[in-house]
Amino acid sequence: MRFMVMHYSTEDNEAGVPPSAEEMAAVGQLMQESAMAGVLLGGEGVHPSSKGARIEVTDGNVRVIDGPFAEAKELIAGFALIDVRDREEAIELAKRFAAVVGTERIDVRQVMEFSDLPDHG
Repeated sequence: MRFMVMHYSTEDNEAGVPPSAEEMAAVGQLMQESAMAGVLLGGEGVHPSSKGARIEVTDGNVRVIDGPFAEAKELIAGFALIDVRDREEAIELAKRFAAVVGTERIDVRQVMEFSDLPDHG
């Protein structure tokens, strides 16, 4: 089962404060272990929202809003795509990641497979 694990930003992330050398080493170690175990399919961090944009569509009208955006804790700071046995294993890996990156919130969402869609079983 594939899951998207998304960790949320912090005030430091949004201010562009880079992770410490120790944090980078710990994240690198966890990512390497996960990749070697065949669990990690991909993952990246993202720049602060000040370097991003948001697209809103209302009644067919498209609006582009440049960052930065308020509420760092509502913004994605990075993601990992993992392939594990089940939801519980995904949650355990996400808990390990949360401890390493020091984030307060991580979402774990199962990826919808083509075979999950009606008439594609």
